[in-house]
Amino acid sequence: MLIGELSRRTGVSPRLLRYYEQQGLLVARRGPNGYREYDDDSVVTVRQVRALLNAGLSTEVIRQVLPCARGEQPGFDWCADLRAIMDRELAAMDERIDDLQRTRGTLAGYLAQS
Repeated sequence: MLIGELSRRTGVSPRLLRYYEQQGLLVARRGPNGYREYDDDSVVTVRQVRALLNAGLSTEVIRQVLPCARGEQPGFDWCADLRAIMDRELAAMDERIDDLQRTRGTLAGYLAQS
């Protein structure tokens, strides 16, 4: 399928699909006319990428995790190192949440003084 069809089937813009390809998350062949051509399984791949982005993962981490993803939600085959990657990402997210809570507390303190 061409990029426009993939875009229609996934709701993701062609520009973003090209970005996913550039990031190594999506594979396209080039037809004789130079157009990108995608396999039918690219629909599932795009949906997996969207779900993993919504989970807060970066494209760099998604590139590592994607080979172990199964289904659109996705579920996972717990490949080597996948658990460590996910644990590391969760710990980093917890740290960012803690930082935001501290920052929020400081700002709330300033507002309480007014």
